[in-house]
Amino acid sequence: MKKVILFIAASLDGYIADRRGGVGWLKGQDDDLEPSKSYDSFIKGVDTIIMGWNTYRQVTEELAPGNWPYAGLTSYVVTHRNRPSTEAVKFTSENPGLLVTHLKQQSGKDIWVCGGSSVVQQLMREQLIDVFHISIIPTILGGGVRLWDTLEHELELQLVETQNYNGITELIYERRQRSC
Repeated sequence: MKKVILFIAASLDGYIADRRGGVGWLKGQDDDLEPSKSYDSFIKGVDTIIMGWNTYRQVTEELAPGNWPYAGLTSYVVTHRNRPSTEAVKFTSENPGLLVTHLKQQSGKDIWVCGGSSVVQQLMREQLIDVFHISIIPTILGGGVRLWDTLEHELELQLVETQNYNGITELIYERRQRSC
C-alpha cells in the first residue's frame, strides 16, 4: 500500500512560514553551496501531492511563479475556493483524511503531503501520515505558521535516517508500530 509522507521544511523553532506567511528564509547557512540531492531521490518515489491553498499560493507566486514544478505528478489542492481543476492540479474541498484514505487504496507510488499546517494537522489527528521527512532550517523565526499543533494522542516515531548539509538537518521518522 502507498505510504503518506510529510516532506517539509521547518525553522528550528517549528514554523513552516514566517509571520507574513513567507518562506524566503528556507535556505542553508551558506548561499554559495549547492542544495542537497535528497529531494531529487524523494520525488522519484511519489506520484501524488497533497497541499493546502496557502502552500499552492506560495509555490505559484513565490517559489516557482509561472512554472508548475510538479509536472508529471497529480496534485490535489485542498481548498474551499471554487477553482477549475486541470489534469495536473485538482482543486478539492474534500476532507484531507478521506482524500488520503481513498488515494492510498489506488495503485501507484507514494503520496507527498507538501503542506500546509491545516492539512498536516488534520492528517496527524487521523494518524494518516506514515513517514515524517523534516528538514530543520538553521533559522529561529520566533513566530509564524506552526507545523505542529496539539494532539489528543501520543504519536510514537522511529528515527530511520539523518542527513546534515549546509546547516540543514534532515530527520526521517516512521510511525512506530505497536506490538500487541
